[in-house]
Amino acid sequence: MTNASRNINQNFQRLAGKVAIITGASSGIGRATAKLFAKEGAKVVVAARREAELTKLVAEIVADGGEAIAIAGDVQSETFSKSLVALTIKSFGRLDIAFNNAGTLGEMGPTTEVSEKGWSDTLATNLTSAFLGAKYQIPEMVKQVGGSVIFTSTFVGYSAAFPEVAAYAASKSGLIGLTQALASEYGPAGVRVNAVLPGAIDTDMYREMNNTAESQAFISNLHALKRVGKPDEIAKAVLYLASDDASFVTGTASLVDGGVSITRA
Repeated sequence: MTNASRNINQNFQRLAGKVAIITGASSGIGRATAKLFAKEGAKVVVAARREAELTKLVAEIVADGGEAIAIAGDVQSETFSKSLVALTIKSFGRLDIAFNNAGTLGEMGPTTEVSEKGWSDTLATNLTSAFLGAKYQIPEMVKQVGGSVIFTSTFVGYSAAFPEVAAYAASKSGLIGLTQALASEYGPAGVRVNAVLPGAIDTDMYREMNNTAESQAFISNLHALKRVGKPDEIAKAVLYLASDDASFVTGTASLVDGGVSITRA
């Protein structure tokens, strides 16, 4: 390989010139994806409830030579979803990618004991927020005849089940139906819509649900790879779905689950 070839490969950025929104960006998968998108040339708009964490993330991206801005707010709010897109267009003039990643475990416990409020809050955070995000993101993509919308779902309630997480499973499964409906509806306008379905990933949410060494060992063993994943491993899968490499991929429930869906031993 010549020096010129090496320079071309080193300088190639898969999201060069694109603008991306990432919700749930203050930690975990969202944070890792925001940093990777910026490294790959995207101008990123990061959103979450925790302003201090977003400020730190933006500073890190800028220090690494990327472009990023942040807006703090609640993804359950339609006003916030609308403001997030408006800020993106005002700041960068377009919207190419939306990673609707914000989520919660919600109220856990025996399903017959889950409160109506706990159920509703979980659906509002995991499912309704994704609908509200797409409601304002997709029209901007339609204007430019193309874009990529990605949701964070899960294998739970899709290829495997766990007790006492009914609201979480139902809300995340609902994202797959939303993905398929939007992909069918807006495919003719060049908008691709996909869901990524992680296995267990070492995030704050994972540790909240599995807070003992015994529990973590049990979950690790469920996976074919006998370990849980890392946020950057999911970020790389999201990067693929966001990029032109996935130009013929839409309406999918994309498992990135370390083999938890197929393991029986």
